[in-house]
Amino acid sequence: MSTVPARSWGRVASLLPARADFAAMGRNPRRDLLAGLTVAVVALPLALGFGVSSGLGAEAGLATAVVAGALAALFGGSDLQVSGPTGAMTVVLVPIVARYGPGGVLTVGLMAGVLLIALALLKAGRCMRLIPAPVVEGFTLGIACVIGLQQVPNALGVAKPEGDKVLVVAWRAVEEFVRTPNWTAVALAVGVAAVMLLGARWRPAVPFSVVAVIAATLAAQLLHLDAAAPIGDLPSGLPAPSLGFLDPSALGSLLAPAVAVAALAALESLLSATVADGMTVGRQHDPDKELFGQGIANLAAPLFGGVPATAAIARTAVNVRTGAGSRLAALTHAAVLAVIVFAAAPLVSRIPLAALAGVLLATAIRMVEAGALRAMARATRSDAIVLALTAVATLVLDLVHAVIIGLVVAGALALRAVAGQARMDQVDFRADVPGEHGEEEHALLAEHIVAYRLDGPLFFAGAHRFLLELSELADVRVVILRMSRVSTMDATGALVLKDAVEKLNRRGIAVLTSGVRPAQRRTLESVGALDLLRREGREYATTPEAIAGARAHLHRAGVLPAAPETSGAVR
Repeated sequence: MSTVPARSWGRVASLLPARADFAAMGRNPRRDLLAGLTVAVVALPLALGFGVSSGLGAEAGLATAVVAGALAALFGGSDLQVSGPTGAMTVVLVPIVARYGPGGVLTVGLMAGVLLIALALLKAGRCMRLIPAPVVEGFTLGIACVIGLQQVPNALGVAKPEGDKVLVVAWRAVEEFVRTPNWTAVALAVGVAAVMLLGARWRPAVPFSVVAVIAATLAAQLLHLDAAAPIGDLPSGLPAPSLGFLDPSALGSLLAPAVAVAALAALESLLSATVADGMTVGRQHDPDKELFGQGIANLAAPLFGGVPATAAIARTAVNVRTGAGSRLAALTHAAVLAVIVFAAAPLVSRIPLAALAGVLLATAIRMVEAGALRAMARATRSDAIVLALTAVATLVLDLVHAVIIGLVVAGALALRAVAGQARMDQVDFRADVPGEHGEEEHALLAEHIVAYRLDGPLFFAGAHRFLLELSELADVRVVILRMSRVSTMDATGALVLKDAVEKLNRRGIAVLTSGVRPAQRRTLESVGALDLLRREGREYATTPEAIAGARAHLHRAGVLPAAPETSGAVR
């Protein structure tokens, strides 16, 4: 009676932080504190920008960075992961805000947190590793394009037009800019982006995003640039936790968006953790713990007005490069942002929206790794197709649909490639004929018997090709199928084989098999193919035995003299 609760608690306990996680935080605190401070400086303009882009405002981005950043660092499965609002999540949230409003987004975040915890308890983390590289590269490229297009209204200094399709919104913003140009906003956005991109090449360790935003803010204040609209008033601290946004009657309609948000949070977080592992030596994240940590973070962030969160690859990379060694660095990043929220809200509120747009434009450009894209496109035609389709679907549809399309296309192309490896070759069986026989008898055997060796998988993607080849046989009395090299067989393959045997039998052609493996034997038995062969006495362990059976069949038909009793081990 107590076994099930004990097992359930054991599974939950395995996802909670361990003593070793806390012990690691005391090994080199100075280095972790410095790394956390550096990440916070980098994260501040991104948190503000993604909050604005999501439609819930800069305060929502800050709340997410503080609350989700701290909880994901504490409960996550990677020591080096940094979480908060991200561009990929913003891409998904914009249409949700347009359709369901801010309350709907907070509810979706809460539901996504529950789904992520459920995935962690079901130990689904390892499944995320199965996503092919072209799909990842494709949606990364698509995300970069969407983030860039989302910044067009603020970069041009126009009010965001109505619409939930980023291409339509960007085009309408350009039309509005043509009617009433705002060159001040354009100059600030381009200037910030240029400083970030050029500065990163000159001094990669310097957080030029903060330098550029400070410079743009000072220019707007000192030169009285009224055309540069600021962020606006920010609350001096986090709001009290509340579930006032929750509408139980809307949960059903919000389930699909919540699944999309949870899927994206899981995908991006595990991808980021994998990147962090690759940048270090001897570290390995726990994917189920990472899902659990992201679930806890997304449960809590909406209570404080925060948007759904996920791990941030760029911030995680900065954390690793600056020497972080434990979770203390990510916790410090969240604490520094909390201090900024409480102490510097009036200063932050003066940052021009165009400057934040410039930060995100530069971020989008830096997300595109031209070398990786070229390598992926040149690898195989299938990889290039999957990458392009995923990127276009991300831009036109949304991230979750893009990943699904990419996975389906990649799976279909992979199946096609695997099916193409399957072969059915006619082989010379005379070397396996037992005993001494003259040229005349060999000629008779070759005239009436044909042998094929099946190589590779015999499954639904390519089995029907074998049926067509076998069905076209003519002018023979016996077909021997050597099956010891069949690597796998599904029900479709077994049914196709059974159908081919029945069709050839109706034409008076006997079909004999040799070397059927135990795994394939079970599949053939399940569809009745093996019973068909056994009734006719045409299933043999080895090729020489099958040839002896073929000679016996020809003898009964009056074509050959009686075959001698033999046995062999060649399959």
